[in-house]
Amino acid sequence: MQGKTIQEIQIGDFAEHTKTIAESDVYLFAGITGDMNPAHTNAVEAAKGMFKERIAHGMLSAGLVSAVLGMYLPGPGTIYMSQTLKFTAPVKFGDTITAKAEVLTRDERRNRITLRTTCTNQDGKIVLDGEALVMPPKKK
Repeated sequence: MQGKTIQEIQIGDFAEHTKTIAESDVYLFAGITGDMNPAHTNAVEAAKGMFKERIAHGMLSAGLVSAVLGMYLPGPGTIYMSQTLKFTAPVKFGDTITAKAEVLTRDERRNRITLRTTCTNQDGKIVLDGEALVMPPKKK
């Protein structure tokens, strides 16, 4: 399986990946990363916080962006070089998140693509906004 080469990608191309965030996703992410922050894992403590309930890790949403880049655009063989992230709203358990990556620039000489990366919830609210730099696969 091979992703798109830079010659196959145009400015404005985009891809999306959608997932509903389950409680088990948050606990698995916490276990994998070691981030057991009570805001994510303890309902009693989280209820005392600013969101009044447990929320998903911001980096869990960012991981959905990684899925778009690694599986769809450019796809398999892509090298993820950098990412900026701004978390603009909480992701709650049960939210359906759509990660989107849209090509902003392409540098064919250096084999680099810059993409705007966003995650939106089921209400269309942006919960993550950023920009990624990737190196698409060189050939099929």
